[in-house]
Amino acid sequence: MKRIVLLLTVLCAPLFLANSSAHKFYVSITKIEYVQDQQSLQIITKIFIDDFEDVLQERYDPDLILDSTNDDKTVDLYIEKYLLKKLEIKANGAKVTPRYLGREYDIETLVCYLEVTGIKELMSLEVTNDFLFELFPEQQNIVHVKKDDKRRSMILLKDDSTDMLKFN
Repeated sequence: MKRIVLLLTVLCAPLFLANSSAHKFYVSITKIEYVQDQQSLQIITKIFIDDFEDVLQERYDPDLILDSTNDDKTVDLYIEKYLLKKLEIKANGAKVTPRYLGREYDIETLVCYLEVTGIKELMSLEVTNDFLFELFPEQQNIVHVKKDDKRRSMILLKDDSTDMLKFN
């Protein structure tokens, strides 16, 4: 009998420990592509819906709900306001302001579309991405940048939320 109890304890212990030490992974992914013939930076940001909803509720409206059935234009205003406050871009050393184009839902993520126009040539790109740090200090914001056939990436953290890429 002692062997059975010992065996069950050994087999079940990892399950209890896994549940007690489990934690959520906080991440956003932003893709920035320079499209030369359109002289634009095309930006797609993916953020987990529940995390983004938490931040928007905390900041703007505790009753706000992010889901595909909510067509309330106020939601877009809050999303745009938040994204433009937390995402800063400098192209060739000059600050540029993205234009919010809209959003769509993809399973557990909110996909947001932005664009910067009037970029004749891209020599350098500096990105500051402070998404969700105010609620989730362990948040990681991954930024993928594509120019021509070159792809580069940045991982931005709460204490290191800015990085720059130079294109020669």
